[in-house]
Amino acid sequence: MFPWFWFWAPQVHFPWSGSVAQQIEPNLGWFFGAIRPDAGDGSVEREAFDVASYGKQIGLLTEALLGLSGRSSITAEQAKVALDRLEGIRKQIEELKKRKGAATVEQLSEQLEGLRLSQPAAFELLSNRFWPRD
Repeated sequence: MFPWFWFWAPQVHFPWSGSVAQQIEPNLGWFFGAIRPDAGDGSVEREAFDVASYGKQIGLLTEALLGLSGRSSITAEQAKVALDRLEGIRKQIEELKKRKGAATVEQLSEQLEGLRLSQPAAFELLSNRFWPRD
């Protein structure tokens, strides 16, 4: 076959015959996006979930509670380890919230400054709404 006829050659791709890529990480955007605005920030919840899933947190709470109650086969030492892990998770999530809050403040400051420069009348209305000058 002549090399300049390659574009007339049929191209057949059977299943699993070409390069195959599959993303197996679950897409939980629908779950965290469904969090009511008054219940929390979905993006913060997503990042907190990456620190420790809800199941992991509940498991540690259960282990700590049962171990401290003395009515279970979980020892006090195991309960202390669970409490220490919970404290570590809490610190990580609090740090995450601080970073997210600082980023939000910075973003809002930039937007307000842009509004003040581009639309002074709208900025004045907003300013009077949140900081009335009586």
